[in-house]
Amino acid sequence: MVRIIDVAKKANVSTATVSRVLSKPNTVTEETTEKVLQVIKELNYQPNALARQLRTLETKTILVIVPDITNSFFSKVLRGIESVAVINGYQVLLGDTGNDLERENGYLNILLQKKADGMVLLTARMKSKNIEEMALKYPVVLACEYIEGSAIPTVSINNISGAQKATEYLVKLGHKRIGFISGPLDGVIGQDRLKGFYQTMARYNLTIESVLVQEGNFFYESGFNIMNQFLDLNHPPTAVFAANDEMAFGAINAISSKGLSVPHDISVVGFDDIKFSSIFKPALTTISQPAFEMGTMAMKLLIKLMNKEEIERHQYLMEDQLIIRDSCSTHIS
Repeated sequence: MVRIIDVAKKANVSTATVSRVLSKPNTVTEETTEKVLQVIKELNYQPNALARQLRTLETKTILVIVPDITNSFFSKVLRGIESVAVINGYQVLLGDTGNDLERENGYLNILLQKKADGMVLLTARMKSKNIEEMALKYPVVLACEYIEGSAIPTVSINNISGAQKATEYLVKLGHKRIGFISGPLDGVIGQDRLKGFYQTMARYNLTIESVLVQEGNFFYESGFNIMNQFLDLNHPPTAVFAANDEMAFGAINAISSKGLSVPHDISVVGFDDIKFSSIFKPALTTISQPAFEMGTMAMKLLIKLMNKEEIERHQYLMEDQLIIRDSCSTHIS
């Protein structure tokens, strides 16, 4: 097994210099750095990560807590996080909560046990007090969700205005009887998208029937089941806004199962613009989020926190966009 002293001898430098090349290359001359790296390559030297951790109190690992890794939106955010993490020498430890609050809280122990240097939360359903207390002790960044009035660095879109765009699009197509399938209302994303829907309907003086607003869980099955409830009404909606794409797919398939078509009989809008939205039949009109870019920004902020660098502002709002495809059509009363 090749040791650091072997590298130092062959490169004719001290072991401290080899260590600095590996951990703080900016403190070593370019010539010496190149010489040491060449020897490391020749000898195939593998630095002892555990020894480095004991010296620096760093794990070079970051924890990412995801509500549902099967949702391709979060997978894309995670890829953004990982792209920045790898370049900066960090590995990503993934905690998939499966939308389980107890599991979400349990993952915090990884930070408490100092098995990670920082954390990116893609969900914030646990008590805000717990997250705030954790952020006082460890580097923490929120992505996708936020905590009202919190100083924790946050990367998200404006979900209220995104929902307003989607609802307004349907209204301008002539739809008045619009159903809404929300996300879980114990989370800020579900609440904000519902709020955007209500605000737009009110702005256009359109009646909202309580039976046409139902709470889903962001899974395909809830979109399918709730859409069936809408279709069983004496007067089904002429359009439906589902608070994420998976529920929109469920709604479209429920409509098809009744022998109706989208968009000829009922228009459907989703939210997130996951990859499958463009190849689903009919291609889904939806609100696009810059998921990958949200991930890269969140990781850059976390690195700044871990390096104790100053952060210019604490809330970063990314731009969302209405993507018009084939799932909506004009409605004539």
